[in-house]
Amino acid sequence: MTPDLIVLAETIHTLDDQHRREPVQAVAVTDGTITAVGSREDAQGWRGSGTRVVDLGSATLTPGLVDCHIHPVFGLDLTVGVDLSGASTLDDVRSLLRSQSGNDDDWLRGWGLNPNVFGTLPMHRNVLDDVSGGKPALIRLFDGHSAIANSRALELADVHGSHEFEQASEVVCDADGVPTGLLLEAAAMELVQRHIPQESFERRKARLSELFRDFARSGLTGGHIMDHSEESSELFRALEAEGELPLRLRSAPWCMPGTTEDDWKELARSIGTGGRRWSVEAIKLFVDGTVDNGTAWLHEPDLYGESTAPFWPRPEEYSAAVHYFAARGIPTATHSIGDAGVSHVLDALESLRATVPADVMNRTVHRIEHLETVPDELVERFKGSGVVASMQPTHCTHYSLADHSDNWSTRLGTERANRAWRCRDVREAGVVLGIGSDWPIAPFQPLPIMADARLRRRSGHPGQEPIAPSQALTALQALEGYTSHAAKAAGLWEVSGSITVGKRADFTAFELDPLSAAPDDFAASSVLATFVDGEIQFLLDRTA
Repeated sequence: MTPDLIVLAETIHTLDDQHRREPVQAVAVTDGTITAVGSREDAQGWRGSGTRVVDLGSATLTPGLVDCHIHPVFGLDLTVGVDLSGASTLDDVRSLLRSQSGNDDDWLRGWGLNPNVFGTLPMHRNVLDDVSGGKPALIRLFDGHSAIANSRALELADVHGSHEFEQASEVVCDADGVPTGLLLEAAAMELVQRHIPQESFERRKARLSELFRDFARSGLTGGHIMDHSEESSELFRALEAEGELPLRLRSAPWCMPGTTEDDWKELARSIGTGGRRWSVEAIKLFVDGTVDNGTAWLHEPDLYGESTAPFWPRPEEYSAAVHYFAARGIPTATHSIGDAGVSHVLDALESLRATVPADVMNRTVHRIEHLETVPDELVERFKGSGVVASMQPTHCTHYSLADHSDNWSTRLGTERANRAWRCRDVREAGVVLGIGSDWPIAPFQPLPIMADARLRRRSGHPGQEPIAPSQALTALQALEGYTSHAAKAAGLWEVSGSITVGKRADFTAFELDPLSAAPDDFAASSVLATFVDGEIQFLLDRTA
């Protein structure tokens, strides 16, 4: 059969063992599927009168990059107002908020706030009260699990003291029972969030469309979305009605504490729904929060006596939910950051083998997201478990420091901080390791993330000391985290993740070779093209 498309490049890394000993410089595609892999000479015999040939010259082509952990629709809410991620001091924060408060919006909004800017000072609403110009204000911290509301916002929301929730959330109060403005976890933030005027559907659709185009320009051909709602479905359908999504999306709606088997049944019914390039394929759960705001689940408390409780007040109900979905062959992905949390998730997943048929277990992928601090024995438990690890290298390189002076490390203490993001140990244990950004918690651009995974410091900052350098990935392991291991993390290795005849024709083309370029150079280089189903989603104009 004559191919629709032939892609040529000086170097092609197939991530398929059968091609590792022979140079590959050409790939043929027919109806969105790879139909031939070979040399430039081979390609001359494939070409027909209707074949399009894309010659990328000196570029390097790989399987398409897939971010294993993103929140594009949820991120629309988290990225409203002024971007505070670049602020390094409280004065920077106040200056940015003061400028933002002059806008015509009824609320002062901001996002990406790093708790390290507070130093030893407590996070308090007075940071906002004197710069908000009388407006209600809500500022999201970088972790997505916490926010600061000013006095006016708390008044509008009728929040005057502590609250009780079905999940581990908290309206933080001072010694007199007065809210400080710090809101921990989703239920607490929602008390204020529900009073903020909502964007129009058309505006949200336009923002999401541009975000997806930015994803494609960055080199991404797919993403594992760790949330889903009816609005997500409506937005994806609307975008597909106007054209094709520029990347594949695999979503996982949340299963939260306080839900019942009837709720789980509704979530299960959503599995397999979707459109041309998006589908609901898994369930996302949380077993803890974050180290930075004291809501992780640790075996021993942090420096402030916090992070000792699970997100599910009755963790046995979390385990019951996992069993419900696993028994039906539905993959799960659990947010778990602290050692006690990871241990409980592994307990739950290991117990499945006693009740779930082997054929169902063998075809269902279960994942743990984040794993920020775990001891040797937990890494060892991953061996042979079949559980996938999904980690975000830039959470380490952007928000922690080698000298342990950052908030994350200070809270944990030296011993646990030295266990930071054990990517290499997980890989050496033979575990599938998917890599991602957790956007908007950290930037989504995959090239700097792959570089940071190798450097254990922020790419482009050669003067920074690496953080736990023994945990650096090799160049191949970093690329696999976005390609072959990303496919395995989604149970899709049979159809994607390598440039192999019969698999999907999803590719990313680079200016520099990700396996041989110096990490800092690679991080700063260009993506030349992305292909999904053999169709060009982005092609860099090198004549401009």
